[in-house]
Amino acid sequence: MSGRRAPLALLAVGVVTAAALTAIANSGHVPTASAATTTFTPTADTHVDNSVTGTNYGTSGQLGVDGSPIKRMFLKFTVSGVSGTVGSATLRLHTDDVSGSTSPAGGTFRAMTNTTWSETGVTWNNQPAIDGATLDTLGSVARNAWYEVDVTAHVRANGTFSFGVTSTSTDGADYDSRETGATAPQLVVTTGTTTTTTTAPPSGDPVLVGVGDISNSGSGDSATAALLDTIPGTVFTTGDNVYNSGTASEFANYYDPTWGRHKARTRPSPGNHDYGTSGATGYYDYFGAQAGPSGRGYYSYDLGNWHVVSLNSNISMAAGSAQEQWLRADLAASTKPCTAAYWHHPLFTSGANHSPSTATRPLFQALYDHNADVVLFGHNHQYERFAPQNPNGGLDNARGIRTFVAGMGGASHYGFGTIRANSEVRNSTAYGVLKLTLHSTSFDWQFVPVAGQTFTDSGTTACH
Repeated sequence: MSGRRAPLALLAVGVVTAAALTAIANSGHVPTASAATTTFTPTADTHVDNSVTGTNYGTSGQLGVDGSPIKRMFLKFTVSGVSGTVGSATLRLHTDDVSGSTSPAGGTFRAMTNTTWSETGVTWNNQPAIDGATLDTLGSVARNAWYEVDVTAHVRANGTFSFGVTSTSTDGADYDSRETGATAPQLVVTTGTTTTTTTAPPSGDPVLVGVGDISNSGSGDSATAALLDTIPGTVFTTGDNVYNSGTASEFANYYDPTWGRHKARTRPSPGNHDYGTSGATGYYDYFGAQAGPSGRGYYSYDLGNWHVVSLNSNISMAAGSAQEQWLRADLAASTKPCTAAYWHHPLFTSGANHSPSTATRPLFQALYDHNADVVLFGHNHQYERFAPQNPNGGLDNARGIRTFVAGMGGASHYGFGTIRANSEVRNSTAYGVLKLTLHSTSFDWQFVPVAGQTFTDSGTTACH
């Protein structure tokens, strides 16, 4: 294929800008809109390469963006037949199916004023200027996956719109062009008010849905509880179920009227605020047997092909501790091919308020030793997704565990500090829940935002 580069050498370090972007990795589980939605394919797309300055790639099946050699990508869409106010405009791109797993930089997307350039005429020597506002920056991307960028600021009505994409990374990204058919770029324009819903899982595939840092005197927990009203499955919590001290009255006054209506299907884990009451008695008394043996706070259960473990990061987790020994025995006894775990204090986080909790590493090590697939945390009031890692935080696409900080249940948001290695997606403004659909050999994740908010993130990962 003309202009095709060698397979990417790949690294997973991601960036999310203030604009909402969604990485949708093959799952097909995308937010849907209640308003009118129209999808447009490009009228032109191509890229240019400074190592072959006179070459045109307009008929290539691939679009490239890179920092060395410098590749710039151009897309043009004609929007017509749209009536009413544009609620959102989303650019969807599908990464090429080349060897490797991820690239650290999907590109910076900018508006362009030039809409007269020709797909078959553009070369490096005569390329149009990428002269408009920056719309979004796409971070780490995986091969053979869909990604979305919010371009609403540029697309406000019918007309012709150009986009330019650049990158300073020396390990760029490759996307499918309009010549590829089903995986061609798309511009999805919605009019009116959009409502995020979730895709129903295939029959027989269980759902695990939840979040941490939930109930207080505010309204965030009411909004996230309303999401659970529409999502079936088992509910998990990643601790700090109620604020500020986990008392019986707080559970009765804050948690019970909101998330409490899903108590019968909830499998919680405790947080440090739950332990604000001596022995976390408010927590254990409220949840009863669903929280595992009283006072212990760790237990396991099975969902379909998955073994799920709820752990307690408020007690000893040291190697050789009762909890760590129980976990190793529990994992060794499991016959399920896939494993998930959750607890409160995160081993991996970029949150400014709480640094990584290294005391949890022995639990993570035990899960890693037994080929676990996903671990969920809370504590920092935000959402963050990490690439698969080993217990020391190294990228490990072969055996690594994918992790999420899911602390956006209702308590006031925290900001981010130092961005840790392998952090792929972050958000500190949206409340929502994390929905996992547990297939027989993989899982899909989806961040589902509360009504009125637009950030979402979704994808899929295979079990080990």
